[in-house]
Amino acid sequence: MNLPRARQLRRWLGLLSGVIALGGCVLTPRLPPPPNLINNAAPEGFPPDIRLLTIDRERFARELPELLKGLGRSAPDGKINILVLSGGGAGGAFGAGALVGLSEAHARPQFQVVTGVSAGALVAPFAFLGPAWDPQLRQVFEGDEIEHLQRSPTWGVIGRILFPQGIGGHDALAELVDHSISDAMIDAVASAARTGRKLIVATTDLDDQETVLWDMGAIAMQGTPAAHALFRKVLTASASVPGVFPPVLIRVRDGDKVYDEMHVDGSVTTPLFAAPLIAHVMTAEGSELKGANLYVIVNGKLAMEPKETPINTIRILMESFSAQITYKTRDALTLVLALAHRDHMHFRLADIPVEYPSGSFLDFHRAHLRQLFDYGETCARQGLLWADAMQSIRHTLYRYPNESTVRTDCPAAVLQESH
Repeated sequence: MNLPRARQLRRWLGLLSGVIALGGCVLTPRLPPPPNLINNAAPEGFPPDIRLLTIDRERFARELPELLKGLGRSAPDGKINILVLSGGGAGGAFGAGALVGLSEAHARPQFQVVTGVSAGALVAPFAFLGPAWDPQLRQVFEGDEIEHLQRSPTWGVIGRILFPQGIGGHDALAELVDHSISDAMIDAVASAARTGRKLIVATTDLDDQETVLWDMGAIAMQGTPAAHALFRKVLTASASVPGVFPPVLIRVRDGDKVYDEMHVDGSVTTPLFAAPLIAHVMTAEGSELKGANLYVIVNGKLAMEPKETPINTIRILMESFSAQITYKTRDALTLVLALAHRDHMHFRLADIPVEYPSGSFLDFHRAHLRQLFDYGETCARQGLLWADAMQSIRHTLYRYPNESTVRTDCPAAVLQESH
């Protein structure tokens, strides 16, 4: 290496070291978190029952009977429909398109429960409110705002790692949520929730390293500017992929003590859920969920085609996160399957087939989003969205060489061809 280039490299390394040191000092000051894992802390001005720690057995057991009664009252034909929307980054466009396609096919039920994580959380309010909100849902994935989530693959990730509160105070994800989730939408969620229906979104509390489930209808029913702000803040937190988007601080109060909690992407702890974690080890209560319809949309793939990972730190981090989410989604899906079997629910699954040629979960270019949206919409409109869950999982886990060709078939069509 020649001398000028060596000096230039030393200057760059020195500058980078200084930036890294500075990065440790730019965090917004925060209060400490609540000292106890299970507590009565809640955002200031809100009751504790707007959210639930998924391992809080006592709270869940206490609130479950009334929740089930409300769901029963909200089902016009007595049949409860549950929709589960997983995380998946850009893959959320698939789930959004699927919902629009179901509306077009007149095959979209009214869901008494909608749960969402990460990208699924951003779609969940539209799914909860029904087909009347499809034009706004389409606009989210076709508008300019969502493409602002796209950043250069190197500086965008490095910058967010060094400056977790966002570069220059700019947070494209929060702006997208503020633009997409109107006051009118939050008020409509409140009206729907008053019938007993539930819209539940998951975040990860980094201080506790546990999943928190937020009752978005209960928040919306407060009807105040603070409720609207918290509604948007929770959605933003649920989709805040660590290292890609900044974490969200939520101030809470427990008695006369005030704390700050740090919340990030719900997918860190649970890629999808139909019930709190504690529900899987508790005896089923009542019969309201027996015979219910459980629909799960996985906004991604349950396995990936093999490919070479370049020796590049950013790509290694991205592929590692993708592999983690893929594997955790399969595990979470197994839990949901067991719950459905225990409570005799009818299970339907839609996921992006392994063979489908989609891009990275962090590819928010409009062309990629439009491709996924159109794919989900077309499959749903043609009646080829829902597949038998066990059949789909077997297809994912037991692939053969003759199945390795690239195909763009819909989820149900892929299974029909391979069996």
